[in-house]
Amino acid sequence: MKTNIVQTFLNTPDGQEAEQILRTCVHCGFCTATCPTYQELNDERDGPRGRIYLIKQLLETDEVTEKTRTHLDRCLTCRSCETTCPSGVQYGRLVDIGRGIVEEKLPRSAPQKAVRWGLRQLLPYSKRFGAAIAVGQVFKPLIPGKLGAKIPPKRKASPWPKQRHARVMMALAGCAQSSAAPNTNAATARVLDKLGITLVEAPDAGCCGAVSYHLSAHDEGLDFMRRNIDAWWPAVEGGCEAIVMTASGCGAMVQEYGHLLRNDPEYAEKAKRVSELTKDISEVLLNEDLSALKPTTSGEKVAVHCPCTLQHAMKQGTAVEQVMSKLGFDLAVTKDKHLCCGSAGTYSILQPEMSGRLLDNKVKALTGDNPTQIVTSNIGCQLHIETKAPVPVSHWIELLDK
Repeated sequence: MKTNIVQTFLNTPDGQEAEQILRTCVHCGFCTATCPTYQELNDERDGPRGRIYLIKQLLETDEVTEKTRTHLDRCLTCRSCETTCPSGVQYGRLVDIGRGIVEEKLPRSAPQKAVRWGLRQLLPYSKRFGAAIAVGQVFKPLIPGKLGAKIPPKRKASPWPKQRHARVMMALAGCAQSSAAPNTNAATARVLDKLGITLVEAPDAGCCGAVSYHLSAHDEGLDFMRRNIDAWWPAVEGGCEAIVMTASGCGAMVQEYGHLLRNDPEYAEKAKRVSELTKDISEVLLNEDLSALKPTTSGEKVAVHCPCTLQHAMKQGTAVEQVMSKLGFDLAVTKDKHLCCGSAGTYSILQPEMSGRLLDNKVKALTGDNPTQIVTSNIGCQLHIETKAPVPVSHWIELLDK
């Protein structure tokens, strides 16, 4: 794709990166075939190719319109298009850049600003989010409809193993997961303990930065990233084998640290190393001898939802199913595995209508083979799917802990 980007943007690292990405696009349109919003709306501007043209237009004219923002806002950033693209277009990066420019050039209304600010002040902070969930759980019987359905049930974490092993891996406690599903990392620690691996959380690490960064508060997101790097660095220097992710949304973000902080002289090398060490728990287990694990598998038919961040960003689309098959689980047949459930970080809050349509589609795709439960690898997907699913929804690692 030929470009003629205005000098204002070409003089910036984001503008230069955007130009490189745009030049890789060959207009083929393969991406539209796997784009959830294009499939629902059948509007070129609500598919990757159309959004690429909208971003190209704003970079070449320095003009931003409300229509451009509308179509960029509707993007899930699921990155299914990246898996499909034969030219390797890094669409996820391009849309982050485009949204950042729109946010700067075209201020939102006061109510929209307030909602986004509120999400950035609540979701990345586990104590605040945990307190909000606790209040919601108390009053859930009084909260009507869809809002009440979004409040997750009470979950408790079982004890972490006390034994220490020579092999050590780090884990990210994160923000939403530690509050809404605290047993996920505890179950992971117990599974790894059976394999002779100690899992440790760094107390000063927190939100991965995805909430702020994907809401176009890029500097704020980068600060979260730097804090996590500082928290993990002593363990990295001490020889920890991996930084294990049990929420693929966080994993996808942390694997981007090296790229996003490449121009920071103090953090560039550290960020690169952290990204290299970051692995989803499914990838870790796929490369281990699992003979010590004896999970209860009888009487269960399990439907696996692979989050977009795991299959399209972290490129581990079949890892969970491979591990569960090795351990003897009966896996349900599911359809449209590549399509998003509609959670997509804050998308289900900011774009509830489209998110709801995608959720209905996903629940149908997951339950056609009559599973007894649904499992996934990301807290956002877990909380979103369980609002409509007719069977229990959990993180898949919890089944290995039984």
